[in-house]
Amino acid sequence: MKRYNITLMPGDGIGPEITEATKRVLEATGVSFNWEVVYAGAEVQEKYGTPLPDYVLDSIRKNKVAIKGPVTTPIGSGFRSVNVALRKKLELYACVRPCKSYPGVPTIYKDIDIVVVRENTEGLYSGIEFEKGSPQTAELIKLIERTNGSIVRQDSGISIKSISEMGSQRIVRFAFEYARADNRKKVTAVHKANIMKFSDGLFLETAREIAKEYSDIEFEDRIVDNMTMQLVKNPNQFDIIVTPNLYGDIISDLCAGLVGGLGLAPGANIGNDCALFEPTHGSAPKYKGMNKVNPMAMMLSGVIMLRHIGEMENAERLERAIAAVIAEGKNVTYDLKPEGERDQAVGTSQVADAIIEKLKE
Repeated sequence: MKRYNITLMPGDGIGPEITEATKRVLEATGVSFNWEVVYAGAEVQEKYGTPLPDYVLDSIRKNKVAIKGPVTTPIGSGFRSVNVALRKKLELYACVRPCKSYPGVPTIYKDIDIVVVRENTEGLYSGIEFEKGSPQTAELIKLIERTNGSIVRQDSGISIKSISEMGSQRIVRFAFEYARADNRKKVTAVHKANIMKFSDGLFLETAREIAKEYSDIEFEDRIVDNMTMQLVKNPNQFDIIVTPNLYGDIISDLCAGLVGGLGLAPGANIGNDCALFEPTHGSAPKYKGMNKVNPMAMMLSGVIMLRHIGEMENAERLERAIAAVIAEGKNVTYDLKPEGERDQAVGTSQVADAIIEKLKE
């Protein structure tokens, strides 16, 4: 039997609890894993002087595949986000966030099946920022006034939004290739090119050019503010959504709300060499150790991981088991219970127990 070497990052806050639950259900599929457990986040800051030690990156580069729980980033460390640092250092340029309806979830929307493909390394999340009052900011303000004619207040903080042709090409092409591989029919590019003509405009121009190579797949574009309205009014008109970084972060949370919340929102970060799978939600430290939160977003991230490594049948089995527990409605956490039945909710580990039982059927 093949054994897969996988980097496992428990994270912090609620991370260790949902990671353990996910590890148990993945092993219950019968797939064999060699887990290499590594730690990042607030709890390793004191020991290593950084929330993202080099050995974590080395492990992922070696194993090529990782799954992680949510990580809290300490304030005042060398970089703004462990998640952003992982994506940039490993060149995980494509963030894939499926949002899918499961019968039994208390939500007004039905039959949603949208995949948000988000550019992961550029845009306003690239970390190019200038602090209010710094000499570098003053110099940049002078440069802007001299070259652009715009007056920027001296008490401004500045973030740079950069979108490249190369970055746009690879994320849009990724979205179309994903659509083909998953038998999808349409790709929608989301932008604000009517206002940001040189950044979002470049993204849109590039998307239109790439779309010409995929005549078998319908292509459209939407301005981001209109897109949010359309998602609320009629989400079923959308299939694959491809966006620059910031818009994808916002829209993927909106789409998660359509299908029941972040407890059902998995994610994948994919590059040419490595892939990292994680839930969309944060570390929720106030719930740490309470055996309360929904582990299904991380479990569904595990489903995507199984597909990535070629374990298609076991991925389907695990997704069916998760869906069956949701549909049954008995062994689910409070967020999947109707308002008047939340006192009957079960805990994180009990959800894992129920899914494992379904896998045995």
